[in-house]
Amino acid sequence: MLRSRAFVVFGGWLTVLAIASVSERSRAAGREAPQASSSAPKLVATAPDAGPQLMPMLAKGDPAIFGSFVKPGSPTPAALADVACPSDMVEVEGDYCPYVEQKCARWLDPATKLQCAEFEKPAAAGRCFMKTERKRFCIDRYEWPNKVGELPRSMASWNDAKATCESIGKRLCSDTEWTLACEGPERHPYPYGDGYARNGNACNMDKPYVWPNPDRVYDPATSAQELARLDQREPSGARSSCVSPYGVHDMTGNVDEWVVNVSQFGQPHESGLKGGYWGPVRTRCRPMTTGHEQTFRYYQTGFRCCGSAHEGGTSDEAPLATR
Repeated sequence: MLRSRAFVVFGGWLTVLAIASVSERSRAAGREAPQASSSAPKLVATAPDAGPQLMPMLAKGDPAIFGSFVKPGSPTPAALADVACPSDMVEVEGDYCPYVEQKCARWLDPATKLQCAEFEKPAAAGRCFMKTERKRFCIDRYEWPNKVGELPRSMASWNDAKATCESIGKRLCSDTEWTLACEGPERHPYPYGDGYARNGNACNMDKPYVWPNPDRVYDPATSAQELARLDQREPSGARSSCVSPYGVHDMTGNVDEWVVNVSQFGQPHESGLKGGYWGPVRTRCRPMTTGHEQTFRYYQTGFRCCGSAHEGGTSDEAPLATR
């Protein structure tokens, strides 16, 4: 887990989800088989820093950035006709709520209060305490490289993620878009099951924590060996139960996903992380880690891309995330 602040939906902090009306196109999109373009740019693994407890321990000094996640000159995919989103993406349409009350009835870790075993079910599911914001967009079905059966990329910085998405005509998701796609129309804490009970088997999560050695992670001579020791990723789509109400896979667990921090107005950084990774951490829809700046990369940081949904076909234009 990354050392930073995870802002949850309790205690008056921003929470966000959507009472969304799922269109027939959204439901259909959730059942489509993913098709990945062979022209998508390849990512080059690099080296990060690591940490004790559940939070990453930074290496001494600023870590060097090794390699690049974007292959220069990569072509953008051709626009598809008569669909709102490309076949490798899911259409999400619904109402995002800035604040949803989610009360944990039982903690797995009462001391740290990261893992809620079960949330209370509200009398009115998805009740919103603030004005909602209507959203309609496309989101990658899987974590980058968005291919079923392939390991999601890790060791990505926010800058890597943003540049990679834009290189193929997409963009990095905003945290509000990501939250809506994860929680579903009824704004559930978890994207699987009934949405209220934590299930460590539903997604790749709650695996035993392996203490990393930050110096070995960032040292080019030892980084590959150390990253292999820490790695507990699973292929995208490996757990059929790890699917959000909109049909988006692996939103909690596997790798922590970079997003554009708009719900907290880019403070303290424009970069945010959502979803948690494979370790015993928060791993639910609402929290966001915002303590890492845009060049930070770590052994479990990955991402997925978003884009604009269009009537009568998709567009190569993919504006940056907005509030």
